[in-house]
Amino acid sequence: MTTEQVLVEVAGDLATVTLNRPDRRNALSESMLRDLGAGLARAVAAPAVRAIIVAANGPVFSSGHDFADMADRDVDAMRRLLGVCTEVMLGLARLPVPVVACVQGIATAAGCQLVASCDLAVASEAAAFATPGVNIGLFCSTPMVALSRNVPRKHAMEMLLTGDLVPAEEARRIGLVNRVVAPGSERTEALALARQIASKSALTVKIGKEAFYRQLELNLADAYRYTAEVMVENMLARDAEEGIGAFIEKRAPRWEDR
Repeated sequence: MTTEQVLVEVAGDLATVTLNRPDRRNALSESMLRDLGAGLARAVAAPAVRAIIVAANGPVFSSGHDFADMADRDVDAMRRLLGVCTEVMLGLARLPVPVVACVQGIATAAGCQLVASCDLAVASEAAAFATPGVNIGLFCSTPMVALSRNVPRKHAMEMLLTGDLVPAEEARRIGLVNRVVAPGSERTEALALARQIASKSALTVKIGKEAFYRQLELNLADAYRYTAEVMVENMLARDAEEGIGAFIEKRAPRWEDR
């Protein structure tokens, strides 16, 4: 009997995409990455979904790339694997809804990259994070991209150069995760955070998420020019009119997502 590597559950306006390869420490083989990408696409395609949680079954969130899958690959096959991984990580930023990582255990190398690539992250106190490639002579170069865009430079360099495990509370302090909760309550907290975001205008959240990642690629002056135009266009939306009106009238807004 074959077990699905990635599970997708849609419940109302939330979807949960779960890594389901606990016997392999949820290692990100090429097929696992392709299934993850397909699972995210399936989740976001559900008409009512306004936020996605990425979780994992078993004691480990993800140990990163699957070395058994990497062994004996030629150069082209290795490039293909890393290309698939890159597309999945970039795809998280391109999704029109927020993605919340729910981390119950250790997340290392590409597993840490996956957490860093999500928009938000909730971690159990039992979770820990590392980019340990340096310990085996394979620097975590691609995980470095996401890590260095989440935490300050010197913290990122320390993780990359030492390979040490960073406890959940330290990960929160340096900005890799948003919230740390008691073991076993991370899914409840991640769902609550996602549900809070899902209560906002889906159009506004989509506009904001896209603008957030776009302005990061620009210099300061260009970022202000770009976001000023985004705000002008946003002001013309029906939900902006409704939200401002509701604020003035001291009532709850009725979003139309347009």
